Amino acid sequence: MPAKAARGPAFRAIIVLVPLLELLGGASARVGSAQNNPWYEALTLPALQPPGPVFGIAWAILYALIASAAGLVWATKVPGRTIALLLFAAQMAMNLAWAPLFFREHQILWSLVLLGCIWLASVVTTFAFARVNRLAAWLMVPYLIWLTFASGLNWQILQDNPHGGPTVLAQERN
Repeated sequence: MPAKAARGPAFRAIIVLVPLLELLGGASARVGSAQNNPWYEALTLPALQPPGPVFGIAWAILYALIASAAGLVWATKVPGRTIALLLFAAQMAMNLAWAPLFFREHQILWSLVLLGCIWLASVVTTFAFARVNRLAAWLMVPYLIWLTFASGLNWQILQDNPHGGPTVLAQERN
């Protein structure tokens, strides 16, 4: 049966984890960014592709939610907590690798594969969180929805740019 997190420890964990994830997410986005990226700007993008600023806003909200979820799990002293947090760390490491892989390395297919791994790891993490703290699991749901949407965008970009985009085409011609 999931337990309740102790309020003081949960607050302290959340107050540390939210800025930490925002910082790490921001660093990942800076390393692999769509802004001033000629390769990305030359791609054929899906009709449902949101404007660039929407991604920054969405990720800021999502990182706050999932960091809060991890903080609640951290503060809930029950069996299963450690494995849930390790799963969370693993999916976060993959999450932070996506932007550089896509935007800097121009690996559309491998970015999609990585998104599938992130999605699967996040589902497993959500179920692990549910065994520790139900609210933590619910805080993961918007993230899972966004990952599903992002996977659809990545898939469509792959379909619309079958040769890997403009950089790959330019290299093949030389």
